[in-house]
Formats: sequence, structure tokens, C-alpha cells
Amino acid sequence: MNMSKEAKKWIGGAVVVLVIFGGLFYLLFGQMEKNLVYFVTPTELLAKGDAALNQPVRLGGMVKSGSLLWDSSIPELRFELTDGGHDIRILSHSTPPQMFQEKMGVVVEGKLLANGNFDAERLMVKHSNEYRPPAEGEKPALIYHELTTK
Repeated sequence: MNMSKEAKKWIGGAVVVLVIFGGLFYLLFGQMEKNLVYFVTPTELLAKGDAALNQPVRLGGMVKSGSLLWDSSIPELRFELTDGGHDIRILSHSTPPQMFQEKMGVVVEGKLLANGNFDAERLMVKHSNEYRPPAEGEKPALIYHELTTK
């Protein structure tokens, strides 16, 4: 069976397109599992045992009351993150966001270390999505306090 030049070009083009799409599919989805960062609670993270050690993860929970220690000279931030069931001690070497405080929801990105501490590379606070400008004569600090206590 003898194929025409047009048929050979069409088959060659189809093969090139399939190779390109296959490569893109692999790049987008093939290694995605290794690059995903999941959001877990302290209880879920600790339940993984040794498999959780030194793996990039997003950890979410509440800042435990009375656990916050901030040393601006280093800088070093220490606090405990809780989900009500388990607590994990968080250690961060970056300045906390302005709205960061005890008893608020936060998400930290980092790794659980073998000593049980969580080394946080990034800290994000949960805040209200409400915005209103200060009324005439109203101090912005009062609005800030309202937003952070909700």
C-alpha cells in the first residue's frame, strides 16, 4: 500500500501535535502531586506520623491563647496552633502580619520537623472582608480593633 504525500504530512502533523499535547499534559499534571501543598489541621498532620516530616504543607488552625512570643530583635515568632484537638508549636523567622494576634485563624506554610516544631516560611491571617473608611473624627485603630475581634 502506497501512501500519498498529503497523507504522510497529515499523519506526521498529527504525531507532532500528539507529542506536544502529551508533553504539556505531563508537565501540567504528571508531577502535580509532588508540588501540591495541602491545607491540613494539626490533628490531620500529626496523624500522618513520620510521613509528615519535612514535607511542604499548609497548616491551618487558631492561635492558642497565651502561647504567642515575639522577639523583634531576632526576629523570631513562636506560638501554638490548635484545632481544638491537638496543638503544634510554630516557629517563624519573619515579621508577623499587622493583624496577627491570639485567638485568630491563621494558615502557615512550612514543614513539620522531627523535634515536633513546625518551621513556618509563610504566615497568613484570616481577616474580615469588610471595609469601611473611618467616619469623620473616628480613629483608624478603632476600626482595626473591630475587624480583628470578629
